[in-house]
Formats: sequence, structure tokens, C-alpha cells
Amino acid sequence: MTTAENIVKVNGCGIAIEGERNLLELIRKAGIDIPTFCYHSELSIYGACRLCLVEVDGKGIMAACSTKPEPGMEIRTDTKAIRQMRKINIELLLASHNRECPTCSRSSSCTLQNVARRLGVDTVRYRSATKQLPLDTSSPSLQRDPNKCVLCGDCVRVCAEVQGIGAIDFAFRGSNARVSPAFDQDLSQVECVNCGQCAAVCPTGAIVPKQDRHRVWEEIYNPQKKVVVQIAPAVRVALGEMFQLAPGTNVAGKLVSALRLMGFDEVYDTCFAADMTIFEEATELLDRVGSGGVMPMFTSCCPGWVKYCEIYYPELLPNLSSTRSPQQIFGSVARKTLPARLGIEPADLVVVSIMPCTAKKFEAQLPKFSNHGKPDVDYVLTTTEVAQMIASMGIQFDELEPSAFDMPYGFSTGGGVIFGTTGGVMEAALRFAVEKLENKPLNQVEFKAVRGLDKRKEAAVRVGDGEVKVAVGHGLGNAKALIEDLKAGKVHYDFIEVMACPGGCVCGGGQPVAPNDNVRRQRAAGLYNSDKTNQLQKSQDNYLVDRCYEEVFGGRPGSHDAHENLHTHYQNRSQLFDAKLTVLKGSEPRLLPITVTICTRLQDCPGQALLGELAGFVKASGLAERVELIAAFTSRPVDNGELCVTVGDEPVECTAASDLADAAKQAIRRALV
Repeated sequence: MTTAENIVKVNGCGIAIEGERNLLELIRKAGIDIPTFCYHSELSIYGACRLCLVEVDGKGIMAACSTKPEPGMEIRTDTKAIRQMRKINIELLLASHNRECPTCSRSSSCTLQNVARRLGVDTVRYRSATKQLPLDTSSPSLQRDPNKCVLCGDCVRVCAEVQGIGAIDFAFRGSNARVSPAFDQDLSQVECVNCGQCAAVCPTGAIVPKQDRHRVWEEIYNPQKKVVVQIAPAVRVALGEMFQLAPGTNVAGKLVSALRLMGFDEVYDTCFAADMTIFEEATELLDRVGSGGVMPMFTSCCPGWVKYCEIYYPELLPNLSSTRSPQQIFGSVARKTLPARLGIEPADLVVVSIMPCTAKKFEAQLPKFSNHGKPDVDYVLTTTEVAQMIASMGIQFDELEPSAFDMPYGFSTGGGVIFGTTGGVMEAALRFAVEKLENKPLNQVEFKAVRGLDKRKEAAVRVGDGEVKVAVGHGLGNAKALIEDLKAGKVHYDFIEVMACPGGCVCGGGQPVAPNDNVRRQRAAGLYNSDKTNQLQKSQDNYLVDRCYEEVFGGRPGSHDAHENLHTHYQNRSQLFDAKLTVLKGSEPRLLPITVTICTRLQDCPGQALLGELAGFVKASGLAERVELIAAFTSRPVDNGELCVTVGDEPVECTAASDLADAAKQAIRRALV
């Protein structure tokens, strides 16, 4: 209820306090957009950029983001002093900023540019006192340019607070302060899962998706190549925003037309492969339930989540479905069938993906998804990259007439389409599994309990006389909480969907920036509307997927051929470290690396004693000249004093310290003696 006691005056207008955390939220409710770099409603309040300054009667100039509204406050959001302070702040940021704006991939959506233009900053009166730092291009998914960083801390907080990882943080002090991975290493050397949420919140282009569009243009221009492309479901409901269309507008048909104008030879729909993913994944779930296999089963279509599991929860790798992601299933199908269909040599086929996700770039280059040195998917473009390609050709996207996908891999059901939002994979799998378990047509295909943006969604689905308990988590911080409850025995599920990005693929790191939950909901609604209007809504009704199994993959889901081409295995990545130190290094040309984990959070970590014991062992055995013994430091807590040792490329199973020394010595003898 609005009363005189809970009114704040903003530029003379009364605004009611209705639970806002700070003056910034209250002022924006009044229709005034105060500029800021470091404020995100989903992150902790940081107050670093000093742009959201306001003048409060009786209190002076204050940061709106960190000031709580109080009844009776009288606030001015724009005075001569405030305007001058904001302009000076922007000039100081620009003075130390890499101003190669025309060549920056964020040039059209840079907050620093927009605020400078808005405040009328047309000159920079200050000289830069910073030295140029090298680019970090080590990651296949992301590129860091520390020279564009304004120290807003958005990337640091989203990585730590939303994703629960902390792969990057502030380093050094004073004028040397910068954002960096641990020990100033490259991004590829730390526990980054390639999700790209840091790039999604970065206001200046200091972290952006790795750009592959120039390499794709080269392939298109090569007359010897046939370049085919697949489009992920989430792309179609976000790309339009880059061309001033409303979030959630389905532009799949326009995108197909644009891609043909750009020179792609065939345009396919990843939703076909998503339907095939359900054939495999849901069949695998039913097989595990029937045979007493490892449960609960987790989805495996999100490479950011898979890598997170490989690093932080390697003990859960048997719980991951072995089914490949839709991107990689399409790549496998394309390599097996398209050369003959298109009348070309296999080496002349180029497979491109358009994905909402930066982690897909990491996934596509994994050696396990290559045959004879040729990757199943050659290049991955993000949504923003393909928008830049469309604009570079001068294509008037909003004026294009829609076109249909090419067949047969352009046909899909609604089950494949909803893969692009959190809960979509689970719902598509339930449509398949419940129908199979009940052995009758499923009339009610919507499972709304797994939809929406709640941090954790749960459902108990009745199937005959029993029930299937499922859960959905999105955002890795939420996934961690779910897993910890599962390990503690607080919850029980049969099937769990995890997506690395909050909201699922519709808010992937390669999408246009989604500033709030309203945009996420609109994008998800676009996919659900497409599902509703699709003639077929269950993946198992995709007759062209059935035909693909008959012709190529052994006639049925789960066959030997299907396992060979549509499934995968996982890698224990738990030994990604904050820092490494060589303790002993032999002189021979080829050395056996032996890595011992030491937890920096454990006082007197037993890994230190183990390191000494192994050093003594290799010396006493006459093997010192043939090994490199490495101390690897990790800040992750090690449960129950457990340790890890890696001999060569093979980790020795984590076990109690008293047993691990003998196991490690045996592994060294096997490798060297």
C-alpha cells in the first residue's frame, strides 16, 4: 500500500518504495536509466564504476547502486556536478582503454561507447598511464583483451556467484590491478568451462567469444568445398534482436534465406539431431532403469556442464548419459551421409554450426570428435557472429522472405525445438520415455513442471503404477547445490537435466545480451510457441530420424552402430590446477610427467609428504633422469584427505594417502621398467 511514509522524491516526482534493494532500482522504476557498468540485478552490489551517482538532500552525492532507499528522500539524478563527474569518469576509463573500436566485435553493443556518446564525451583529455598487455587467445571459446577492461568486476562476479567457479579474479594492486585467471595464466590453463557468461556480462569487449567467421568466409569462397550449416534451436529466437526485432521472434526462415544468400550450400536444422539425441538418450535411460544401471542419469548435451562435471565431480562421470550433444550427432550424421548425397569427396565437405553457446567451440575441437584428423564439425559460429556476417554483406534481414530448411535434416518435431530452453531436454525425453513405458500413445505432451526459471525444478511423473522423479537445474551454481543435496542423500531423482547457462541455451554466452529475466522468458516462449504449432511434438514421431537409423545406424537406437557414432566417453579433468612447480626434472629428451596434487586449503596436506616419498622412490630406483616430478597446487578442498597422482596421462585413482603411494609407485614401474 502506497502511503506518504514510503515515498521517495526523484527529480520532484513521488515514487513508492516497493521492495527495491537500492536507489538505482527505484530510479529505473521511475523511467530514468542511470548509466552503470558494474551493476547487475542478479549479482552482488560492487559499486566500482561510480557512474550511477545521485545527489540526496542532506547527504550529498552517493552511488545509487549501494544506497538503500529511505522514506522521505529527495533525489536529483542529474546536476551539473554529477554530469561533470560522470564525464570525467568516462574520460579516465577511455584514457586507459584500447580504443580500436571499429575492429572490436562488441563495437555495436559496447556499453562504454554508448555511455560516452550519451554523455557527450567527444575528447579524452588524459593520457594513458598503462602499458599494453598481450591478448589471451589460448581458449577455443573465448578471447581476453585486458587492454579493454574497465575493472567493473562483472565477469569476476558472474563466474564466482552465478557459476560457482571463480576461474578469473582481480590480481595485483593500484595502477597494476587487472582481471586475470589464477597466477596470471592463460584462460585455457585454469578451470574455465567455456560457458561464456563472462563475455555475456562484459560491457566493453574485454572478453568476447572467439571469432571464427573469417575462417568460414574463406571456406565459402573456396569453389572446391561444399559448405553446409546447422542452426541450433535457441538461435532462431534471439538473432532477431540484432536486427531490432522483439525477443522471442522466430526468425528461422529468414536466417535460412540469409545463409543461402551468403553462399552456404545446404542449410539444416540442429533440431533434427536433437530429436535423434532423444532417441538415444531416452533409450539409454530406459535401459538403465530396466537393467539396474548407474542412476540417476544426467543429460549430456551441454558441453559447459559436461566439462564442469569432468573437473569438479569426476565421480559422477558414469552417471552422465553417453549420448553426444545434438551438434556432434549432426556432425557424425553429416560425415556419414552427406558426401555421397552431395556427390563430393569427404575431404571437400565443410560442416559449420550456428550455436548460442561458446562452449560448443570447445566441444567441436575435442580429438574424440574427429576421424582421421578431420573434425565432425569444422567451425562453430555464435549467434552474434552470424549476425555480423549478415550485416557485413548488406543483407536487409528484416525484409527477407523466409525459406525452408533443406531435407532430410531440416525436418524436426517440437521436442527438438524446445531443447533451446531450460527444461526442454527433460520435457522432450519425458515425452519419449513415458510413452514407451506405458506402451500407448501419449496424448498430453506438455510437462509444465519442468518449465520456467526457478533455480531448481522437480517433478514426479506418474508412469503406470510407478513414478519417475526428475529434476532440472540451470546455471552451474544451481547445479552444484543440486548435486550436493544428491550426494548428501537429501533428494532422490532418476533423471536430471543440467544446463550451464542461466535460462538454458536461449541465454548462452554467444547470444545477444539478455539483460533480464523478461528477455529470457520471451525467448523461451518463442520456442514453446514453435513447439505448439509444430504438427509433431514428440521426437519419436520424426519418421526421417527412423529412416536415418534404418539406412545408417543399425536400424534402431542403442544399436552397435549407434553407439559407435552417436555416443562418447568422458575425461577426468580434476587435475586442472591453480599453479604447478617442477620439483625434479631429468635430463633425457622424453620425460615421464608425474603430477602430485597439493591442496592449498589443507594445513599439512598429505600430498606434500607423498611428493617427498615419490621423489625418494624415483631417485632410489635410478629413474630420476627419466621423469619430471611436478607439484600441482589446487585451491579446491580435498574431501577426507584424498589425493590425486597422475602418471603420464593416466590418473591414479583417488584413494587414501597410505594406499596411494604404493599405487603410484606401481604405475611408475609399469611406465618405465
